[in-house]
Amino acid sequence: MLFLLATFATSFGAIVGSFLNVVIHRYPREESIVFPPSHCPACDAPIHWYDNVPLLSFVVLLGRCRACREPISWRYPLVELANALFYLAIFLHTGPQIVFFFLAAMVSMLIVLIYIDAEIQILPDVIDIPGIAIGLAIGALGLAASAPRLMLSDSWLDAALGTLAGAGVVAAIIGAYWLVRRVEGMGWGDSKMLAMIGAMLGWRAVFGVLILGSITGAIVGVPVALRSREGMHLAVPFGVFLGFAALVVLFFGPTLSGWYLSLILR
Repeated sequence: MLFLLATFATSFGAIVGSFLNVVIHRYPREESIVFPPSHCPACDAPIHWYDNVPLLSFVVLLGRCRACREPISWRYPLVELANALFYLAIFLHTGPQIVFFFLAAMVSMLIVLIYIDAEIQILPDVIDIPGIAIGLAIGALGLAASAPRLMLSDSWLDAALGTLAGAGVVAAIIGAYWLVRRVEGMGWGDSKMLAMIGAMLGWRAVFGVLILGSITGAIVGVPVALRSREGMHLAVPFGVFLGFAALVVLFFGPTLSGWYLSLILR
């Protein structure tokens, strides 16, 4: 039975991943995510149900539209596969409990935020704000007890402080950068995204996520900036790195904390 439920969780993740692709593609273009139904972005031909099976259809069609034979972006199977594997990872930590659905929603939101920020450098409020609410619910309902191996806010106070810490630390960075350079060093969307992450993971995780996101952002962003015309003035989609850092801390936070404590207590 556990194997069947894990298979269902994985399949459900792939199906949701297919919907995430719709959101990722249409939101930057200000299109409805409901109408029209799924269609090829190259020729507008409607995609029939048998060509819209997550992962499988991409393989059967050899990565091309059936109607116009234009290549299908690799983003589609990658998002479906990533969401499916994350749902499986969540299920292996939580089993068939209500916390699974809360975490599945949060992880899917992070995936959408990562891709949209990478494309248009916007972190939509329509995702951030509900994400904050779900994160607060995780803490208020005490769902951390159902997933002890994950890093989660363990009370309503922890979630609330995480929200305030996430929003406040980015707001402080924006304010300080404005005083020194008279430009915004980060976007307010980053503030709301980190508030969402803080609500989910708790206030103790906020600074770890920020540091990890900053390090990975620098590793990736500095070489890219040096090769660009803008140089170090190149705007880097920091939400991408916050999202990756949040996923790492969610699944490996307790382990990383244990390693850190063992080092400083030696």
